[in-house]
Amino acid sequence: MFDRIEADGYEQVVYCQDQPTGLKAIIAIHSTSLGPSLGGTRFYPYPTEADALEDVLRLAKGMTYKAAVAGLDQGGGKAVIIGDPATDRSEGLIRAYGRYVDSLGGRYITAEDVGTTQADMDLIRRETRYVTGVSPALGGSGDPSVATAHGVRWAMKAVAARLWGDPELVDRRIVISGVGKVGTSLVGLLVEDGATVVVADVVPAAVARLVDRYGDRVGAVDVASAHTAPCDIFAPCALGGVLDSARIPQLGCAAVVGSANNQLADPSCAKLLADHGIVYAPDYVVNSGGIINISEERSPTGYHQERAYAEVRRIFETTARVLAVAGEEGVTTAEAADRIAERRIADMARVRQIRTFR
Repeated sequence: MFDRIEADGYEQVVYCQDQPTGLKAIIAIHSTSLGPSLGGTRFYPYPTEADALEDVLRLAKGMTYKAAVAGLDQGGGKAVIIGDPATDRSEGLIRAYGRYVDSLGGRYITAEDVGTTQADMDLIRRETRYVTGVSPALGGSGDPSVATAHGVRWAMKAVAARLWGDPELVDRRIVISGVGKVGTSLVGLLVEDGATVVVADVVPAAVARLVDRYGDRVGAVDVASAHTAPCDIFAPCALGGVLDSARIPQLGCAAVVGSANNQLADPSCAKLLADHGIVYAPDYVVNSGGIINISEERSPTGYHQERAYAEVRRIFETTARVLAVAGEEGVTTAEAADRIAERRIADMARVRQIRTFR
C-alpha cells in the first residue's frame, strides 16, 4: 500500500471501523498543499475492499486538481463508506463516521457524495465541525447538486463560445445521460436557456418525469445509445468511465461537457477525442461548482449564496482558459487542465515557504 500511495503523492490514508454500527470506511487525503482537504463521502456497496481503496484514492487525487484549477485554497480528499446505503445506513453508523472525521482535526473536511444525503451531513455535524453541505438551518449551503449544475451550464457556455462564437445555448441540442440530482437541475437550467434537451437514464421513471414536466422542450433517448445521438453537446452526468476507445468513435456530438467524475476510461482517451474532432471539457473543471459552493461555508463571515454563485460563474473563464492553454501548448484539454492545476499548486507551495512572524 505504501508503494501505491507514494506513487501519486498521497499524504494519508485512514481506515475506520466501528463493529456495533457496522461502519467500514476509508478516508484518503491526497494533498493539503493549498489548504485542508475537502471532498465528499461516498456510500457504496463495493465488491471488495480493494475496489473501495482504489476508488477513494482516485477520487481524492481528483479533488486536489479540482480545487486547484478552481482557484480555491483547499486540498484534495475523499472518503468512502463500504455498504449499501439503502440497508446499512443508520444514525449510529453516520455519527460514528463523523467521529472519525473529527479525529483528523480538520485535515479532512467532508461533504455529500453518491449515496449520502444532506440529512447525513447534518448528523455528521453533530459530531464534528469539519463538514460542509449541511442544511441552511445549520448555517450551511444545503444540497451542492444545484450549484454543480449551474457550473456545468457555464462550462457549456464557454465551450459554445469557443466552437460557435456565441455563448448562448438557444436552440443547441444537448443530450444529458443521467438525470439524478445534478442532471435534473441541469435540464431545468438548459430549458431556461432555450436549449433543446434530450435525456437518458437507467431509471425510466426519472426520464418520464422530466418529459412530462417540460413537454416538447425535453425528449428521451435510450441510455445505451445516448452517446450516439446527434447533438451539439453530450453531457455524461452519471457514472465515470463512459468515454472509452469503443464509445468515442460512436459519439454524435461536437463537444463533451458533463458532470460525471472520471469520464475518461484512461488518459489516452483525451487524445482520441481530439483526434475525432470532439472538444472535451475536463470533468473536474466542469463539475467544480459543488466544491466552490460548499467551500464558501468556510468563509469567516459564513455562507452567502450570492457570493458563492458568483464564484461558480467563474467556471466559464476557467473552462475558456483550459481550452486556450490546450491550443497554445499543443496538448489535450485534459493535459491543459492538469498543467494549470499543477502550476498553481507549485506556485502556492513556494509562496507558503516565505516565513512570516506574527
